[in-house]
Formats: sequence, C-alpha cells, structure tokens
Amino acid sequence: MAELLRSLKDSQLVARFQRRCGLFPAPDDDPRENGAGPGEGAARAPGVGHHPAVNGKGGGGPANGLLRAAAPQAYVQKYIVKNYFYYYLFRFSAALGQEVFYITFLPFTHWNIDPYLSRRLVIIWVLVMYIGQVAKDILKWPRPFSPPVVKLEKRVIAEYGMPSTHAMAATAISFTLLLSTMDRYQYPFALGLVMAVTFSTLVSLSRLYTGMHTVLDVLGGILITAVLIVLTYPAWTLIDRLDSASPLFPVCAIVVPFFLCYNYPVSEYYSPTRADTTTILAAGAGVTIGFWINHFFQLMAEPTEALPVIQHIPPLTAGMLVLGLTKFMVGIVLILLVRQVVQNLSLQVLYSWFKVVTRNKEARRRLEIEVPYKFVTYTSVGICATTVVPMLHRFLGLL
Repeated sequence: MAELLRSLKDSQLVARFQRRCGLFPAPDDDPRENGAGPGEGAARAPGVGHHPAVNGKGGGGPANGLLRAAAPQAYVQKYIVKNYFYYYLFRFSAALGQEVFYITFLPFTHWNIDPYLSRRLVIIWVLVMYIGQVAKDILKWPRPFSPPVVKLEKRVIAEYGMPSTHAMAATAISFTLLLSTMDRYQYPFALGLVMAVTFSTLVSLSRLYTGMHTVLDVLGGILITAVLIVLTYPAWTLIDRLDSASPLFPVCAIVVPFFLCYNYPVSEYYSPTRADTTTILAAGAGVTIGFWINHFFQLMAEPTEALPVIQHIPPLTAGMLVLGLTKFMVGIVLILLVRQVVQNLSLQVLYSWFKVVTRNKEARRRLEIEVPYKFVTYTSVGICATTVVPMLHRFLGLL
C-alpha cells in the first residue's frame, strides 16, 4: 500500500502523462538560466520564490512571514507542444476549474435557471473548498517537481498540492447538480451521469497536464469530495430551509466564516490559499444572508415546496438566450461595481486604522488587512448577487 501511494505521488508519473499527451520541456530550458538556483525547482516546497517565516499571524510585519523584499518569481518554463488537441482540451478544462468559471456559472444559475438549486451548489462548493484549502496547509505536501514536470500555471505555484481543490470543486459541483436535479427536472439520468463524470474527469486530468498536481493529489481530492457528499446528502434539505431560520441566523452566517478565515492555518510561506479561502467563505456567507433577506422581507416569491418538481426542461429559444444573457450582463456589471466600491472603501478604512501607506500592495497580505477587506468585499458581492440583482432585474422588466 505504501509503495502504491509513493508511486501515485511520483512526479515522473505526471511527466509521463504529459509526454503521452504531447507536452515536452524545451531542450534548452534550464532553471538556472532563468534566475533559479541549482535544483530549486525541485527542492523547495510548495514552489519557488519564498522566504522563511519570521513571525506569526498579524504582528508588526506582513502576514505569514512574507518579507518586505520582493520574493524571486518562479521562472517561466519553456515547453514544446506536439499535440494541440490535448493542449487546448486540457487548458480549457483547467479553466473550468478556476474561480472565474464558478463566479460566472453560479450567478448565471441563480439568475436564469433555479435560485434554490444555486444555493445548494454554493453551500456545498464552499464546504468542499474550505476543507480542501485547509487540508493543503495542514498536510503541506509539495506540488510535482519541475523538472521533470512541465508547469503551465504560475499563480498557484506557491500553494501546496494535496488535495487538488480543482478536482474537488469540479466533482462537488457536477455531482451536486446531478443529485439535486434528478428528482426536479425530467431528463435521462444516464445522460446527467455521463456529463457529471466527463466534467469532473476533464478538470481532474487537466491538473496533471498542467503539471500542478500529482495523481495522488487528484485522487485524494475526488475521494474527499465523495465522502463529503455522502455524509452531507441527508442534510441537503436543511439547506433549502436556511432562509426561514432564526432572525439571529445572519449573525452566525457572518461570525462563523469570519472566525474560520481569521484562524486559518499559518503557513511557513505566503501563499494565496488564505485569501482564496476568505473569498470563498465570504461569498457563501453573502449568498446565505441574501436568501435570508429575500425570505424575511418577502423580496422573492416563495415556492410551494423547497425544491418543487418541474416535469420538463423548457426548450431553449433565441428569446430565452437573449434574455438570459441580458440578465447575466446586468448582474455581472452591478457585481463588479459593488466589488470595486466596497473593496476600495474597506481598504481605505483598514489602511487608516492600521496606519499603512495607501496602495501598499504588500500590506494587503497582512492578516489583519487581507481577511477583513476580502470578507467584507465578497460578502457584499454575495448579498448583491442574491438580493439586489434580482430586484434590478424586476425593475428593468427582465423577470
């Protein structure tokens, strides 16, 4: 068993998958010629370009021991593509697992398809992503070493590898969607199952192709998500009744996620995991509060059941497509506006409170600044998406 785990964790297995798919390192690509020392691509975990920690959470210096001196960046790796079908397939599949996809897909689902279904998706996505992000910084397993692996992404190179949150999110979204719609909409279950498996498989394989995860990282992410779905499935009906909870519920929906963000595991190196986790938890809190506001102030028509059955999926017409895209564009513009305004205001308040030089990007990474400004910003975004945007749609006659 131990030997099997070691083989699944081996970077050579990822490299062989890349070669089979036509992705090769350039013959003259040498990390030492691009600013990295001998063996740095393989010796440092989780990536390159980090300084050792010098203090704990908050404190006088930047959070998680980030030094004020600029950290060296991971070198831009040169590579050769011999099979462009796999290249574009897996780069596109990787994009389906990025935050950009979820912050467009989930609001689109809410505004155009089914708000009650979107609430389930958001809450399960938040739960799965939080557990995955925390597990990374507790386990501290490195990503695949380069060489031999070709790494196609740079932003998350500073994060640890186990488990793959891309694989977790893709599995959670696709199978939550399947399980939540099979008794609500009339469609062939086999078709839904094939689509769920295809989506999660493509995103998972893309993490190997891009060199961001080992096979064990991906399988671990899928297994953790499967266990979470099985354990939480009996309680999914409770999610449908969150909007009718106690008047104190919004307080809990804010305090608990903020506490979890502020007490996120301390890493030896700065990585974007805490910021990403804060964004995810805050958005989930905002969506939950937004549904409670809709119910409490009767801003949204209540269905006769939590998830009433709809016999047939209505056919897609040109008019429906135009209306859906219009609602989506109106909503996204408003969300981006709210995000920018709230972010600027919250940063100005925090900079003034902690006497930080304005526009000091490094200061944004300090615990006492990063967590509050991101939490306030994306909680506002979640509330706006579920409460303000539908009101605007109604005002403009789009509902």
